[in-house]
Amino acid sequence: MTKLTPVLSAHWDEKDSFTIEGYKRHGGYTASAKALAMDPDAIIQLVKDSGLRGRGGAGFPTGMKWGFIPQGDNREHYLVVNADESEPGTCKDTPLLMANPHVLIEGCIIACHAIRAKHAFIYIRGEVTHVVRRVNQAIEDAYKAGLLGNGIDVVLHIGAGAYICGEETALLDSLEGFRGQPRLRPPFPAIAGLYARPTVVNNVESIASVPAIIANGAEWYQSMGTEKSKGATLYSLSGHVNNPGQFEAPLGITLREILELSGGIRTGHTLKFWTPGGSSTPLFTAEHLDVPLDYEGVAAAGSMLGTKALQIFDETTCVVRAVLRWTEFYKHESCGKCTPCREGTWWLVQLLRDLEAGKGTEADLAKLLDLCDNIMGRSFCALGDGATSPITSSIKYFRDEYIAHITHGGCPFDPVASTLFAGAGA
Repeated sequence: MTKLTPVLSAHWDEKDSFTIEGYKRHGGYTASAKALAMDPDAIIQLVKDSGLRGRGGAGFPTGMKWGFIPQGDNREHYLVVNADESEPGTCKDTPLLMANPHVLIEGCIIACHAIRAKHAFIYIRGEVTHVVRRVNQAIEDAYKAGLLGNGIDVVLHIGAGAYICGEETALLDSLEGFRGQPRLRPPFPAIAGLYARPTVVNNVESIASVPAIIANGAEWYQSMGTEKSKGATLYSLSGHVNNPGQFEAPLGITLREILELSGGIRTGHTLKFWTPGGSSTPLFTAEHLDVPLDYEGVAAAGSMLGTKALQIFDETTCVVRAVLRWTEFYKHESCGKCTPCREGTWWLVQLLRDLEAGKGTEADLAKLLDLCDNIMGRSFCALGDGATSPITSSIKYFRDEYIAHITHGGCPFDPVASTLFAGAGA
């Protein structure tokens, strides 16, 4: 059985893991003290050497992103932490912030020193009130301990709850008090980000991974993961499994191995389809159980690692209904700035509703794919692209199930369980 690698989650089982005392008991804030004595460029190089890649979805090298910030420009620099976790199925940053908010604060201190910033902003979803309170308390305790306020300040900003604000430039607009909508790039945030100043935008897990790299070195971090996807990461496992939750493991682990660790698919059922990185990534089937869950492995198999949100669905799930629900989400969350996404997601929902109700025709499948083709690569940001992914992939693997809705005049699945098309996609 695969051995887990607890780094971020090492002490989550301790009752006081979220307190400053609990964090310091295991060496908390020693890495930031070490980093503050280092040359900022040396920190950036160390993070580059470690191979840490952004954990927010795209997997862009973190150290390289930090290195884009212009130096000696005599301008204010900013660090922005994206805690607006809203990808359906993703639940890694929220438990991390609940169990150990101080690792993020320490990471902010190190990152600010590295990019020569005096201010860090943590942008968090307003719905997660319990997490907001916990992070607020951690920031307050860090100030009382003298860890913040001596040249580096951290501000917690509570967002209104819009999926689009997970996109970094829409997040920046929201942070400035405007409606959250993606910006045209270039200029990129590293040149003109928050308040038109050089800005680094990183995911919670990306920044929280930095203290361990400073403390243990680049070679230690490189010893985990695969050749191009280094380190350990948090996988969010949900759906039809016996033990859902967060599993921290080296990049490159397979779903088969994670299912072994989680007790497998719920008893008496079989895997039908799953998402490797949330609902905006193309679906996988049981054929893909042994695909390495790293950036290159998942891409080679035709999907994206994204946020490592492993949503598991067994044979009782109607794939058409699941895809419809996801598409309704994207339609609702579209900011409306660009026509392909604003109009395209609306029409995708109409077609899928007809197909799911058995009112569609086989020609509607071709129309769906044509719509997806006209949205993909033409929307202002990745929301439109993500909305097409479950549709095109589900038609690829489960076309027979779409046809069955048409021929049966509705969903062929029994509300409780079904053996119809249990092997679809095989």
